[in-house]
Amino acid sequence: MNLDVTYLQDTQVLLANKPVNLPAAALVEQAVARQEGTLSNTGSLVVRTGKHTGRSPKDKWIVCDSSTQASVWWVSQGQGGNQPYAPQAFCTLYKDVFEFLHKADAYVQDCTVGRPQEQLGLRVRVITQRAWHSLFARNMFHPIAAQDSARFEPDFVMLHAPTFHADPNRHNTRSETAVVIDFSRKAVVICGTEFSGEIKKSVFTILNHVLLYKETLGMHCAANVGSQGDVALLFGLSGTGKTTLSADPSRQLIGDDEHGWSPNGIFNFEGGCYAKTIRLSREHEPQIFSACQRPGAILENVVVRNSIPDFADSSMTENTRASYDLQAINAVVATQQANHPNNIILLTCDAFGVLPPLARLSAPQAMYHFLSGYTSKIPGTEQGICQPQTVFSPCYAAPFLTQHPYVYAQLFGKRIAQHNVNCWLLNTGWTGGGYGVGKRIPIALTSQLLQCVLTGVLNDAPCQVYEPFGFTVPQHVPQVPTQLLHPQQNWQNRGDYDTTLRQLVHRFAANIQTLGSHI
Repeated sequence: MNLDVTYLQDTQVLLANKPVNLPAAALVEQAVARQEGTLSNTGSLVVRTGKHTGRSPKDKWIVCDSSTQASVWWVSQGQGGNQPYAPQAFCTLYKDVFEFLHKADAYVQDCTVGRPQEQLGLRVRVITQRAWHSLFARNMFHPIAAQDSARFEPDFVMLHAPTFHADPNRHNTRSETAVVIDFSRKAVVICGTEFSGEIKKSVFTILNHVLLYKETLGMHCAANVGSQGDVALLFGLSGTGKTTLSADPSRQLIGDDEHGWSPNGIFNFEGGCYAKTIRLSREHEPQIFSACQRPGAILENVVVRNSIPDFADSSMTENTRASYDLQAINAVVATQQANHPNNIILLTCDAFGVLPPLARLSAPQAMYHFLSGYTSKIPGTEQGICQPQTVFSPCYAAPFLTQHPYVYAQLFGKRIAQHNVNCWLLNTGWTGGGYGVGKRIPIALTSQLLQCVLTGVLNDAPCQVYEPFGFTVPQHVPQVPTQLLHPQQNWQNRGDYDTTLRQLVHRFAANIQTLGSHI
């Protein structure tokens, strides 16, 4: 995999007059001096991202050419996902953004993601106009050693210009914001948005594409390992508890968000964590609470009063975030890799209150729920959401898949069968009724259910079939009220429960139909 020679020469021009691979402390100093952010009382860097406090999916594009036309899972323009972008338009956009960065203050950060030494990753050069975004890349990826800087050759180059506004007429974009990946030229352009998650997820999208050809599954999941070497994967969309539940003091963390599953086992793509911090507390999430409040950590859109972060304040956005080096977590696997998983946990937050808090899945059921990627958005998570909304994100990563979800699901099912993995559905949502009527399942009981899964207590436990989904529910779990395990027993009106359950089943079926004849 070689970077387009013209673009490689371009980046060499920037290297001659821009700061290259500055360490974290220097980048924090630069960010504060340039008024990009302020310091909290514990030394973390506090930044704002302006009007973009999340990703801009409708402004994401992939260059459509002879190498991608037949392989990419395209969607219609303006719908989000993989929108086709003309090669010539990309050349114009790249040239304009390059010239902008050439004239502006900019920072270069050379990093690796995944395991490029095993041909299972990438060498990425991130060129950005913000010191704090350069720090973000350094936190989230693997910064190269100082002695390797002179001979670093990137596989991909990223131009990141948040204050450059794309011109829809000139650049063939939808708005002034653009996130464009060119797989042929091995280049990425991001402009018109300060939100740092675009950097992280653009690289994830690239990995999901290129690693499929290495028989390696890219996964939007957390991973940890127990004292006996048992490995667990936790899949889940935002708000389901993936990061919180994976940061278990009794287990070593491999990573909290993005991993690969190769023929040889599990490995982390990243070198850091990008955790949601809304309502973060020392009591419930001590490791994350500590990690995001130290020098080098970034607090994104977190409200600060008298230099003290207020993690309960969502007035700026519900999507407050913290970026920090993985080494800030006390118990972490040094190599960031492990054997094949023993348990796979698919997390969901069911705001309709009809899914059980825990269910065991057969391999076909695991594939079905993996393809579904179900959770609920609840009021307060996004502007304008007043009632719970069903969300289906195939493979728990739809915005970052370049090929049809069934391609990823096939490899997922193949790995489960090869390694006889136990699969589970863990619901962190509501019970006794939907949002506004029932109650959210206490995190302490969710943690107890997960511990029983991971320690093998439930491997041979008696179960009963839960219709109409067909998966099985343990009849008893230590230290968990038996009634909680069976959602129909917690509703005051059984008729309301039956109606709501049928509605959710219908939504599942309708979603699978949207994936087409592959299923």
